[in-house]
Amino acid sequence: MRFFKRTLLVVLPVILLISCKKYLDITPDNVATLNSSFSNANETQAYLFGCYSNLQNLSDVRRNAGFTSSGEIIFPIDLLDKKTLGGEGGDNGFNVMRGMQNSPNPLLNYWDGYNMGLNLWQSIRMCNTFLDNVHQPLDLTEFQRKRWVAEAKFLKAYYHYWLLRMYGPIPIADVALPINAPSAEARLNQQSVDSCFGYVVGLLDQAIPDLPDVIQNAGAEAGRITSVIAKAVKAEALATQASPLFNGNPDYGAIKGKEGKNLFPVAYDAGKWQRAAEASKAAIDAAVAAGGALYQFRASGGIVHMSDETKQLVTLQGALTDPWNTEQVWTLNPQFGWQYMASPRVTADAASNGFAVYSNFSVPMAESELFYTKNGVPINEDRTWDYANRYKVQTGDDAHKYYIRKGYTTARGNFYRESRYYADVAFDGAIWFGSANTDDNNANYVNAVNGFAAYTPTRYNVTGYWPKKLVPWQTAFGQTSVQTNYSWPFMRLPALWLLYAECLNEANGPGAEVYTYIDKVRERAGLPGVVQAWSNFSRNPSKYGSKEGLRAIIHQERRIELAFEGQAGWDLRRWKELQAVLNGPFQGWNARQRTTQGFYQLTNVYQPVFGLRDYLFPIQDYDLLTNPNLVQTPYW
Repeated sequence: MRFFKRTLLVVLPVILLISCKKYLDITPDNVATLNSSFSNANETQAYLFGCYSNLQNLSDVRRNAGFTSSGEIIFPIDLLDKKTLGGEGGDNGFNVMRGMQNSPNPLLNYWDGYNMGLNLWQSIRMCNTFLDNVHQPLDLTEFQRKRWVAEAKFLKAYYHYWLLRMYGPIPIADVALPINAPSAEARLNQQSVDSCFGYVVGLLDQAIPDLPDVIQNAGAEAGRITSVIAKAVKAEALATQASPLFNGNPDYGAIKGKEGKNLFPVAYDAGKWQRAAEASKAAIDAAVAAGGALYQFRASGGIVHMSDETKQLVTLQGALTDPWNTEQVWTLNPQFGWQYMASPRVTADAASNGFAVYSNFSVPMAESELFYTKNGVPINEDRTWDYANRYKVQTGDDAHKYYIRKGYTTARGNFYRESRYYADVAFDGAIWFGSANTDDNNANYVNAVNGFAAYTPTRYNVTGYWPKKLVPWQTAFGQTSVQTNYSWPFMRLPALWLLYAECLNEANGPGAEVYTYIDKVRERAGLPGVVQAWSNFSRNPSKYGSKEGLRAIIHQERRIELAFEGQAGWDLRRWKELQAVLNGPFQGWNARQRTTQGFYQLTNVYQPVFGLRDYLFPIQDYDLLTNPNLVQTPYW
């Protein structure tokens, strides 16, 4: 629906963002500069857009621990050129999984803005300064003022929420202190995590009534926050608060602040799940009322032949890569810049340009095996699927010709899988519709063994699997690359459906409404509903009937549906499951071998390092010296 498209187009004009950069350097004692920043409505709006700046920067997946330290994608550790991911330090987020995190100079440092982190305290200070001064311009209408105040409150809430997810108990910066404030006043104490969540949700509740439900003028206001976005963030924040990491976690029960008060709740509170469920349903209702619906493929000219199977795959992929569609509840305006890292070389033209396709984003074997069989159950549960022989090879056949190159030898594990597997993951022998070839009866395909994916010391894939989901089918790499860019979605409607199902199950156990919202996601993927799939195909047919069994189903469903979208790392943290996911070595095929026999040998890439302390990020040691009221993150 075009109405909803206008609602969620949140692209701030690039020139406007650039013009706002001068406001990022404002200091509180610079009275003349500060006064001029709020001298009229235009200057005040420019300052507001400066408050948005770091929010937009969060779209860079290198900065997102939910993407880089989720175990979904790994980056080769032995590249000769260490600057291939956007310069020195571009791979810092991936280095968290290599045991390189530390407290003297933390990776993804969002407290101070180092090592691919952003200084969110500075952004919060800007929001506070804005709120203190938005009353000054005389030409600002009251309607505008209310909306802008609501936007600033949302931004302040979200920046606190991001820090809260990373560090647990944080100080609450609710006012902009003058630069000459006494040290005792500036050295804030950390608040308990429940107080922090309460503060975030309270700010969102204040913001929601004065935010528009839809963006009416996308050309002038694209990129700005709506009430739908704020309600979705509220739901996610409450679900995070209710989750095992923060809800009566025994690992943190004894952690106290400098004032001697517990910083984490010592007891589990089941009521938190009910509150999260109610907020999730409210967010879903608001999104639907604004026109939210599952993405529908929009065919373009030049398609020679597209089967129903291929159409389903590009539909699944387009939910992410077709920007500003009805399914995207929240999209940030910067474009995803790493397609060349996520793509294999599927044409001779791409292989002939060594700098067109790097292919370094490598999907581990365990992630590829997360996706279901065609029957909609895990591969190790499907009693009709040959799990024991999945690493052996066989040749592509007619039944899979739109997924696997007919006559090509590939792993048995690639056969009889669900459509999201073929839409999201590329593998040796996989069909690659697009890349300047739109005839799926004679499509490009991945030849990782002896074709275009040859090993180079700088540009290679280390597992033999690629995150295909991140590359639109229209993109074609080669001597003259044609790249279809897309803005990065922060949240899609299916994420809210699955969040609601999760919260309902945790609050009340399995039930018809829980199954309904899971099945809405599965139906689009061409899968039977949960009850039907497990009853008919699983070795554990009653799994969906218990809270624990349904929890496992929901968690896997979220990881599949939201794969490679920067969400899994946060989910696995709040569930306290990331340590188990990263327990064993990352594995893949022997990608440097150029024969089928040599390639299809299961190989350990490296052993990730992730312990109990890694669920939260360390505060830099220097910050503890400058503010003695802080306590270090648990176990650091």
